[in-house]
Amino acid sequence: MRLFIHDYAGHPFAVELSRLLATAGHHVLHGYAGALQTPRGDLARRPHDPPTFSCRQIAMDPEYTQFKYNFWKRRNMEMAYGKECAKIIREWQPEVVLSANTPTETQEFLLLATKDIGARFVLWIQDFYSIAVDKLLRKKLPLIGRFIGGHYKRMERSQFISSNHIVTITSDFIPILEDEFGIPATKVTTIPNWAPIESLPVTPKQNPWSEEFGLDRPFVFLYSGTLGMKHNPDLLLQLALQYRELPDVRVLVISEGIGADWLLQKKHAHDLKNLHVLAYQPFPVLSQVMAAGDVLVAVLEADSGVFSVPSKVLTYLCAQRCLLLAVPSVNLAARIIKENEAGLTVEPADTAGFLAAAQELFSNRAQADACALRARAYAEAHFGLEEIAQRFASVLDLPPLALDRTKEPAVC
Repeated sequence: MRLFIHDYAGHPFAVELSRLLATAGHHVLHGYAGALQTPRGDLARRPHDPPTFSCRQIAMDPEYTQFKYNFWKRRNMEMAYGKECAKIIREWQPEVVLSANTPTETQEFLLLATKDIGARFVLWIQDFYSIAVDKLLRKKLPLIGRFIGGHYKRMERSQFISSNHIVTITSDFIPILEDEFGIPATKVTTIPNWAPIESLPVTPKQNPWSEEFGLDRPFVFLYSGTLGMKHNPDLLLQLALQYRELPDVRVLVISEGIGADWLLQKKHAHDLKNLHVLAYQPFPVLSQVMAAGDVLVAVLEADSGVFSVPSKVLTYLCAQRCLLLAVPSVNLAARIIKENEAGLTVEPADTAGFLAAAQELFSNRAQADACALRARAYAEAHFGLEEIAQRFASVLDLPPLALDRTKEPAVC
């Protein structure tokens, strides 16, 4: 079967799903936006990739990152990108389209093109774009923001109705779909996100990457991933300030964009030699990058609530390191860490609690090591890709996958 899997962000776990579906014999075209500032999976072709798998970076305005926070210019660029996706769908003629992480107006073009060619459309909800836009515009444009936000919610509701099926990353989304959008639970399947654990082996702290950056010996608090409007970079600044007098402690931030730029300004303003900000690192060295950290940090703003589940947390779990989270307690990521005792969590506004939790993990290495073991154990128990792929095959209306990797895949 011909499958077009569109993951706007180019996340590692999504492209691994595409690879496995292609290994089972399906013709898979994996599309993603190339102009985003975001950590990505291994989107280059590998020597052992099946011939039925291909990746395509879909054309996008190269100035997108410059105008990311300009609503109207960003909107026009996202609509132009949607038209490019629609063109690919009409030319490639997939039988099923699975689309994730896609802005509402962009998604409209994918959905219409899919329906035009008579294919099935499955919407993979990672976040509710219309709710996020509605909240943002009500703050920025109090008078007309609610009308524009309402327009986006109506458009997203129409997309939910028109989709053949919906995949959500947490069951927390189902009441929102029912109450906010009138979508019955029978149309929804929950498949939690995961990290590509096979590509993220446990790696020693002393490794080529950590040695190159002088991070193989100091104690490192590491933040890796998007640092934007849903995050609070001041927590990372306060962390660096707390340990500025300790020469063997580093705060390492691997990110790009508005939050990383702000931290660089503060680093120079406070002369923080212990704060390091690096650009996103290539996926093939990600396990070495994570291994450089002794405590892996994630932050999320309070108003994100259940609407955003940071994928970085799932990647962290694979690294066999303890986690420190400043995220809402209702968020799935916080619940995973608490229930599995894989680290410490505080509310996003609790700066004092965040710094105290950091000190607890820094001073009690035995506790941190025990959390790290439980983190990896959770990943090994929940991130088995073959079982996940079988669930997606059912949702996509595919036959059960034949996944004997010792044999050549049968082409569908």
